[in-house]
Amino acid sequence: MTFCELKQKDVINICDGRRLGKPIDLALNDSACVSALIVPGPSSFLGCFKPDREGLSIPWEHIRRIGDDVILVELDANFGQ
Repeated sequence: MTFCELKQKDVINICDGRRLGKPIDLALNDSACVSALIVPGPSSFLGCFKPDREGLSIPWEHIRRIGDDVILVELDANFGQ
């Protein structure tokens, strides 16, 4: 699977059903293996519709399944806060 294919999929948190957005980047470790999936960060009130530039980094071990249309991740309610 290529990143072009991956970034077309919605990322869904299976703990609360929340849609986190589509992947915008990947983080690689020193061995050039994917270590995290980056999705847009939450918009702030002052940033109105402008997502956090850093994005939300989802560690690869939290990704449960990559399907045809979605990427399922398991994140607790406090993740990224």
